This record gives sequence, structure tokens and C-alpha cells, in this order.
Amino acid sequence: MSGAGKGKAGQPLAYADCCQPWHAGHPAPTPEALMRSRYSAFVLGLTDYLQATWHASTRPADLALEPGTRWLGLEVRSHAQTDATHGEVEFVARSRVAGKGQRLHERSRFFREGGQWLYVDGDMLTP
Repeated sequence: MSGAGKGKAGQPLAYADCCQPWHAGHPAPTPEALMRSRYSAFVLGLTDYLQATWHASTRPADLALEPGTRWLGLEVRSHAQTDATHGEVEFVARSRVAGKGQRLHERSRFFREGGQWLYVDGDMLTP
């Protein structure tokens, strides 16, 4: 899972050390950790997790993932926790759909509610 999480010296973390605890129900400790776990959830098709970590004010009623999407990597460009309940993460996620490469460059906003970080929304950025 390229880019899901990085350990010391920038080496990729194993799924069990990166995102599996969050997917298993433990709350992600930071907005960046939640962003990485959500990317991994897209890779693994974990729509229930994506819905559960999406703030109720912006969560879609139904979430259908695009079939045939091959996720290629995640680059977190910046991340900041602006206060105890707000954070932002800028990232680029690369994928391939029907043989065509795509890049999703977004600055995402997160809100901490009930002890859990939640994805709120994001602004699409140009490369």
C-alpha cells in the first residue's frame, strides 16, 4: 500500500503498523493518520470505514467506489493540527482508472468530535 504510512527513514509501514488499528475501530490519533487510513480504506474498498470517518454534516448518504480503480500511491505534502478540534492535510493521491492515470490533489479539513477525528471536506488544488 504505497504511501499509506511511513516509518523511520521514510520506509513504508506494514498495514498492521499503519492503518489496521484504525480500520479495526481505534480512533486515529491525528488528522494525518486519519487521512492515511482513509486512503488505505479506498485501496481496500472499506466503504463502511470511509462513511464512519466522514463528518455527518458532509457525509454522502451512499458511497459507491469507482470499479476498476487501481490506487498507486499517496503523498502527504503538509499537515497541521490548527487547534484541539481542527486540522488540515494536503495530499496527492495517484490512481489509474481504465488505463488512464489520475491525480487527486486536495487540502482536506478534519474536525475532532467525540474523541474521533473526522473528514469534513476539502478543496481541490491544481498540480
